[in-house]
Amino acid sequence: MTFTIDTRRPADPQPKLATDKVMNLRGEWEEFRLIQQGFAKNPSARLYYFDGMIEILMPGQPHETFSHVIGWMLTYFLLSKKVNFTPTGSVTQEQQGNASAEADESYCIGELKSVPDLSIEVIFTSGSIQKLEIYKTLGVSEVWFWEDGTLDLYHLRDSGYERLQASELPGLEDLDLAMFKRCILIAETNAPKAMMALVEAIGAL
Repeated sequence: MTFTIDTRRPADPQPKLATDKVMNLRGEWEEFRLIQQGFAKNPSARLYYFDGMIEILMPGQPHETFSHVIGWMLTYFLLSKKVNFTPTGSVTQEQQGNASAEADESYCIGELKSVPDLSIEVIFTSGSIQKLEIYKTLGVSEVWFWEDGTLDLYHLRDSGYERLQASELPGLEDLDLAMFKRCILIAETNAPKAMMALVEAIGAL
């Protein structure tokens, strides 16, 4: 009887992608400040506070990938249009005692400001805090949400946020949102290909 031993290494299983983890707590501003201190050495965490509610978001890998891809592509677009801007990433945006947010990406258009002109949120798991209410309190001019393959834009008016078909921020009025969304969607399977698609699309404009 002859035995054959297969020494080939079995194919690696499809890697399991970490999903977002969200924790919602009730607490006052002073308690939120203590939580901020506790997460000081964990820069990947996103912390939010509004109206006695605290949200702690630990983004998973897909969340972080889309966040970085969107930030890279928007930065490339602004550079291509020679717009003066400062990327401010997940900088903490606060109104003492009332509201705090850490967007996935944020930008000051023109000069650097204490509150960014644009905040971008990637949504994979919704928390209980209404993000637009936070950004309204903070006075952020424009907020973009990427959720379920859709990019929704909101601009702050006197009465609150109004949904837009195109950005109203200087330098972003000419951004082709349909093209931008198509490029972002490519990142579901290939992030570098998504970025190259935007570079090629802008080159063809």
